[in-house]
Amino acid sequence: MYHRFNEFKYPSTNISMDVFKNHVNLILDANLSFYHPRKFESEFDIPKKEKKILLTIDDAFQSFYLNAWPYLKEKRIPFVLFVSTEPVGNKGYMTWEQIKEIDNSDFGVIGHHSHSHDYLIDKSQEQFLHDIKTSNQIFKKQLGYVPTLFSYPFGEYSKLMRDYISQNFKIAFGQHSGIIDVNKNKFELPRFPINEKYGDINRFKSIINYYPLEYEILEPEEKKLTKENNPPKFKVKFFEGQKNLKNINCYSNEGGEWMKSNIKLYDNELTIKFREPFLPRRGRINCSLNENGKWRWFGTQFIIR
Repeated sequence: MYHRFNEFKYPSTNISMDVFKNHVNLILDANLSFYHPRKFESEFDIPKKEKKILLTIDDAFQSFYLNAWPYLKEKRIPFVLFVSTEPVGNKGYMTWEQIKEIDNSDFGVIGHHSHSHDYLIDKSQEQFLHDIKTSNQIFKKQLGYVPTLFSYPFGEYSKLMRDYISQNFKIAFGQHSGIIDVNKNKFELPRFPINEKYGDINRFKSIINYYPLEYEILEPEEKKLTKENNPPKFKVKFFEGQKNLKNINCYSNEGGEWMKSNIKLYDNELTIKFREPFLPRRGRINCSLNENGKWRWFGTQFIIR
């Protein structure tokens, strides 16, 4: 997941084009191909034998259009551009004409990123629904359709939000790190956020070599935490016969400090006893497993009021 390109005033969401081109070359040198979003959408439930890269861009900043779009167009690299409808045409953002140019290509796909790009998880149900429906109307007017791929602003969602999105879209993405596999909830899909700090070449090499750490169930379903459910009762149920589970390590940031998690593994269920509650605004858990040199990974994010 990328945002801005060559906008060095915003290091937390920016990547330089030189680094981005290096990322693309690393992917190609590893004999990996880019997944066309439409094919990804239609084939999601089909088991895969080949790893592919899905490229996503959030927010439709003008710097994407000016810097990354010409390069992606030249290379014909498929991608999703997630658009929030309210800022379109404002300073620093793409216009509808530019968005339509992407939409009219055969490798750029427009995704839905809400209307306001606000912290929708903090809003009432009525405000959340109004925001999405407002965006739907604008997409329908400008593009003639409502995008079927959704990206939660800031990667934040509650169970209520996820349930609504699951009934009105085909697939939805968060911003928790991880590798997508056929068993992941298609309305809580992970992505690796890439920026100046986390776009380091060595880290990127590691990311594209990770494999999914698959599981059957992850609890709790509710990713929005309050005083009543913080810390959460966290449990992951793996599949029967899944190998090398004893090699799992998890790290979490409860109390505002990243430390190795206190995990307990019984048969094929993993639980974490958290040291203390998570601090606002985001609580994260990342788990990895070394399977004879092959690293598997999944991440989870909680939102704390």
